[in-house]
Amino acid sequence: MKLSCREASRLISAGLDRPLGATEHLKLRMHLLLCGNCRQFSQQLQLMRRAARRAGDGEDSMPNG
Repeated sequence: MKLSCREASRLISAGLDRPLGATEHLKLRMHLLLCGNCRQFSQQLQLMRRAARRAGDGEDSMPNG
């Protein structure tokens, strides 16, 4: 079964919170190979997640004072 972009975006988001099942992962990978828009969405979410983690790390490393 082919994923729609809406279903793919839900799996992309879910994949940030939990491991995807083998079938979900395979369907998403196939969709991302064919869909540049969803591929870009996935990359943007990953960048935002990394930026948020870095921002959080910066707050934790500040001295108390």
